[in-house]
Amino acid sequence: MRSSNGAYYAGLDHVRALAAFLVVLWHFSHWNQGYPVPFGQAVILAPFDEGHLGVAVFMTLSGYMFAKLIGERKIRYLPFLWNRAIRLLPLFAVVLYIQAAAQKLEWIPYLKFLAAGLILPQLPNGGWSITAEAHFYLLLPLLLAILRPRPKFVLLLVGISLALRLGLYLMGKDIQLLAYSTIIGRFDQFALGMAAYYLRQEINGRLALAALAALWSAYAAFDWMGGYYMFPSPAVWIFLPAVEGLTIATLIAWYDRNPIQWRGMWIVRKAGEYSYSIYLLHFFVVVQAARYVNEHVMRMPTLFHALPWAILFFLLMMAVGHLSWRMIEEPPLRLRRPYFAEEQPGNAGDDRGAERAAEAVLPCEEALASAPLRGFGGSAS
Repeated sequence: MRSSNGAYYAGLDHVRALAAFLVVLWHFSHWNQGYPVPFGQAVILAPFDEGHLGVAVFMTLSGYMFAKLIGERKIRYLPFLWNRAIRLLPLFAVVLYIQAAAQKLEWIPYLKFLAAGLILPQLPNGGWSITAEAHFYLLLPLLLAILRPRPKFVLLLVGISLALRLGLYLMGKDIQLLAYSTIIGRFDQFALGMAAYYLRQEINGRLALAALAALWSAYAAFDWMGGYYMFPSPAVWIFLPAVEGLTIATLIAWYDRNPIQWRGMWIVRKAGEYSYSIYLLHFFVVVQAARYVNEHVMRMPTLFHALPWAILFFLLMMAVGHLSWRMIEEPPLRLRRPYFAEEQPGNAGDDRGAERAAEAVLPCEEALASAPLRGFGGSAS
């Protein structure tokens, strides 16, 4: 996805593609409530075995990209929200309609259910993550005011978030649900992603390597002890969102400046461009595809058996994502409006376009800048 002056952040497309693949692999290999691939038998590949980590990558990347996009400028909040709506809602509305039609739902109860989904984490096809993203939008002006001048204040914000989750846990609340599916847990990742952008000059290769080792080790222990479905104590979810956010934000800030340059990465870039479509649409077919392979082609008793089939499924979903982008997501983007305070309509392509590159992040897509759409599939700013 390119900005209006041609700026392009290849590394962030790569990160987006990885996040989308992690989520697809998670649903493909554990489609039946954690099976047929059991947890804890692929500890060496724990972040892939626990592919829900991809959601944490998306959330952290969203915070990082909003900070990068906005920079030091002021935004006009209503046009900003308008741009977010026309980026996220057209495809999501199609998904919600298909969901209702396929299940022959009654419209009035369904609409009430969707209205409650503006607050509760219950929207279908992973739509709960869009709810968490929308709640982040409400907090964005406050986070910008705090973190732009004082990014290390993120430690205080995360500390408050940890205390909130601890209090909810002691009150007997379902802390795994709250930490995984709502802003109560995802706040850490948004905030740490933003802070990582402001502190990016302090993040070097050694720090990134340490973050990768810490994340991999934490997930190896988490997976070995039962993972998402069977970890012995839900108390781990008090701390897990912060651990994910801190390590992932460090890695994103480093990789943004040091992306892989190999020419063959074009397919990864495309996967990143279509990640929102892949995320929302794979839910319709992933269970059926995985079940068919497991029952009629070959058994998938381990992650190593499931992995090549998940890759093939992901490539097929990229083709679906391309059609979705061209037919559903791209046309409404012509309705975007300038939302930086110093911009006027027709003047969105100034020399700071690199700061506001519109990197669509799935499921929490980046704010799209306001210049007219150009080019194939993702000249989005």
